[in-house]
Amino acid sequence: MFTVEPKYHPALSESILFFILTIGLISYFLIGLGTEPHIPILIALLLIVMYGLIRKIPFKYLEAGMIAGAKSGMAAIFLFLLIGILISSWMISGTIPVLINTGFTLIGGTWFYAIVFAVTAIIGVSLGSSLTTTATVGVAFIGMGSAMDASLAITAGAIVSGAFFGDKMSPLSDTTNLASTIVQVDLFAHIKHMSLTTLPAFVISFILFAILSPNEAITIESLETYRSSLGATGLIHWTSWIPLIFLVFATAFRVPAFISLAASSVIATLLARMTSGLMWSDIWGIWFNGYTAETGFEPVDSLLTKGGINSMLFTISLVILALGFGGLLFVTGIIPTLLSSFQQKLQKVRAIIASTAATALGVNVLIGEQYLSVMLTGETFKGVYQQSGLSNKVLARTLEDAGTVINPLVPWSVCGVFIADVLGVSVLTYLPFAFFCLLSPVITVIFGGRTLKG
Repeated sequence: MFTVEPKYHPALSESILFFILTIGLISYFLIGLGTEPHIPILIALLLIVMYGLIRKIPFKYLEAGMIAGAKSGMAAIFLFLLIGILISSWMISGTIPVLINTGFTLIGGTWFYAIVFAVTAIIGVSLGSSLTTTATVGVAFIGMGSAMDASLAITAGAIVSGAFFGDKMSPLSDTTNLASTIVQVDLFAHIKHMSLTTLPAFVISFILFAILSPNEAITIESLETYRSSLGATGLIHWTSWIPLIFLVFATAFRVPAFISLAASSVIATLLARMTSGLMWSDIWGIWFNGYTAETGFEPVDSLLTKGGINSMLFTISLVILALGFGGLLFVTGIIPTLLSSFQQKLQKVRAIIASTAATALGVNVLIGEQYLSVMLTGETFKGVYQQSGLSNKVLARTLEDAGTVINPLVPWSVCGVFIADVLGVSVLTYLPFAFFCLLSPVITVIFGGRTLKG
């Protein structure tokens, strides 16, 4: 929780009213006007400053609240910069291309929807981006489904489910790093504890997709262009597995996330220098601007063109603004008043977790932004969890189970609009079949406050 003390204690009705007004403002700009989230958050931040001044809170305290809020996200910011480098280095070392290629080799058999779900999940974990996964291999699978006369609604549901499994469980994911940092849980401990609810959701989803799959076998030839283009990059070598294997061992031995990701990036960079023929000056440029693929096959080029410090600056600036906004909500007493009300009414573990899930879901519906769903809910409920003796790991897990994976199910959300556009399937059409996304918040409430050892 922020280290600043509230300098004003508004009535509960006043806190609720102002909170709804600011959320409504952000919703209007994001949904009604289609602006980037930075703009309404900055405007809301200025409005809270005005509110604080009207309530006679000296500006120095308001400024301290903003700084304290932004400071609480510095660990995430450094990690985001490092992830940009990691993605770039894993691209040029062939680690991400070899993972994608391996996913494509699994295509075959008659369980079309189940295999689409599993392969999209593998690629989603390797990329750490649900939208990139959906816009590339997801589009390919939609084309295959159309050619087979399979249900596009179920195919899209399988793609979305797999992509957001990857977004949730990948150490490269923005939201996964954000959730772990907001509630001060080690990244890999967070991923491990998410498995308690994520794996059951994955297994149940896989079974449902297998049951619904058509009997017609998948033709592997339709993916041969993808595989040949991946091979044409010249990035795939046996050494491409080394950075991933190192990261797995580092995780097993509980090496801090920053150190393990940094070491894996350095190893991948050294391997790339030996195998790709890139000069050091080229590598440093890729570290900053990301890797640009030029295979001549646009879908694969889109799949591999990513990474770099520059690619993370959008997210970093959003995190700073949103956390500064959160800091003001604390110093003006708005969040502390709401927290006090929660702490008085929420005593049972399941009620606390259900309220957390409902809040994360509600922010997604009202604002349509998964980052804010994670950040605002995390900051709001940290005090409640501490007061109730619940582990922060449970909070981090709930934020992802009911925050990250719900965004693609909201038709006016950032993810919902994007996915419907690239797949050509409306959100309400694929929503009933996005089994993984639908199951995650239900399972997180059922499991309650359980945690894994370690």
